[in-house]
Amino acid sequence: MGYKKAIIAIFISLINLGCLSNYTPMRVDGNAMLPAFKDGDRMIVQKKFNELKRGDVIVFSYPKDMTKQFFKRVVGLPGETLSIEKGVVSINGEKLDEPYLDQTLNLLESNFPSFNVPDRSYFVLGDNRDNSSDSRNWGIVPEDLIKGRHYISY
Repeated sequence: MGYKKAIIAIFISLINLGCLSNYTPMRVDGNAMLPAFKDGDRMIVQKKFNELKRGDVIVFSYPKDMTKQFFKRVVGLPGETLSIEKGVVSINGEKLDEPYLDQTLNLLESNFPSFNVPDRSYFVLGDNRDNSSDSRNWGIVPEDLIKGRHYISY
């Protein structure tokens, strides 16, 4: 077993023993976050953290069905004005650089009207925008629905 795999195995064992209660393992279900995450990938989620930044991948209770958990990328932060024109996201009138996107998975040139992200809420999108149910479909994610932030994949 390689050094990295051994460290991850120890980390997961400690999580399962409850020694690292701020972390939890999670399995990816679906391909809405391609190319960063594919169906079946595994990750460690950090449950407590100081603040979210644009680009963070979060796990949250799906606002339309609280029994489901989704994970998406934070794109719009509280207080910002977001819009999408021909598939290009703009924040406060400035085009957002999104190096994590694969353009072959984002061929639909979707539009979303100018929207102010409320306080204590986030606008989230899947990286595979052509095949993602996200804030464009069902709205913002209130802070109290966020369960954690991606910490590491294994």
